Parts: sequence; C-alpha cells; structure tokens
Amino acid sequence: MNLVKASTGREHGTRPSRRLRRTGHVPAVVYGMGGEPVAVSVEGADLRGALSTEAGLNALITLDIDGGRQLSIIKDLQRHPVRRDVLHVDFLRIDPDREVEVDVPLILIGEAKKVTQASGMVDQVMHHLPVLARPDDIPVEVTADVSDLEVGSSLRVTDIELPAGVTAAGDPDATFAVGLITRSTKEYLRQQKAEEEAAEAQIIMGEAAGDDEAAAQDEES
Repeated sequence: MNLVKASTGREHGTRPSRRLRRTGHVPAVVYGMGGEPVAVSVEGADLRGALSTEAGLNALITLDIDGGRQLSIIKDLQRHPVRRDVLHVDFLRIDPDREVEVDVPLILIGEAKKVTQASGMVDQVMHHLPVLARPDDIPVEVTADVSDLEVGSSLRVTDIELPAGVTAAGDPDATFAVGLITRSTKEYLRQQKAEEEAAEAQIIMGEAAGDDEAAAQDEES
C-alpha cells in the first residue's frame, strides 16, 4: 500500500507554496466523489516513493489526511520544466468498488512482417489508452499485437484484447497504429508490380506459343 501523509490548512499562493517546497512538502488538492476540494500538503518523500512503483502515475495512493485515510489516484501532476521537481498534485478520491477512468501505457508487441517486407514502418499514433476499471484491476500497461498489420492499413482500439475487468473508454474506432508507406515501400511495390506484370506476360506468351504449336500440328495433320 502506498501511504502518503497529508496535512490540511496550507496557505494558498505562490510564495507560501515555495516555502512549503523548501521544507520537503508538495502543495496538493484532493477532490472527487461528491466531496468538497481540500487543499493539502503532502510529504515529498512519501510521494516519490509512491511514484517509483511500476504503476507510475496510476499507483493507488492512500492519503493519511490529518489521521483520516482516503484511497486516491493522481489525476494531474505538475513538474518544474527544468529540474522536474513535483510542483503540485491533484488527487482524485476513489471508491475501491467503483470503476475509475485512467490512462495506461499502450505497448505494441509482435512483428508486422508484411509491413517489414514492404520496407514500410509501423507508426504508433496512440501511446496511452484510456480505460475503465476498478482500482484493483487497473493494469500497469496494455499490450496490442500488430502482427496482422499491413502497409496502408490501421489497427483500432476495438482490435486490442484487454485484461479481464478492463474496458476501453473513449472512441472504440480510434486508430492506435498505422502501416506507413515510405519511399522504400513505394519502390518495393513498384518492383513487385513489375515482377507480377513480367510473370503475367510470360504466361501470356507461353499460352500464345502453345496455341501456335497446336495450330502448326493441326496443319501438318
């Protein structure tokens, strides 16, 4: 369990927030489940520990707010653009028995051989997938097999096999991967077409030669 200590009563504003960070704390707000938003400060060390798990930003975090405990997830996190220090966190209260929507990493697996053979490339246009799941069913990541992908075709969210207890949120027809045509692909397709036309020409010539031979045999007979 990721337990993060939090305290209410923090001052609002830029200067108080800076002073708070210098003491090793992070300003935050807790909201959701019909309750009023509560401004809190959380222990920076506890927060770093919670974020270091394989679940990342989707880690389930139990906030110890002035002695009371609330299950939550991080809904938004702001970092310093250079130092990458956490500047502010939005926590969403969640019910362990109700579904919550989160974005999970989308990982492509398999080899798109038809794309590779055509010197094309697989373009992943979606790197995170919004899903609905109960807190205990939230996956660390979702995988999608691209083995059947072809040049000029695409794969949609409906093509993804999701774990039990997990459903896709958002547009089910959204594209997450495309088999792109490159210059090498076009050359490959031109060459393939030329070879097919040459083979077809040979067949036609062979059939014509066969007809001539048959006609000659008829004349001799």
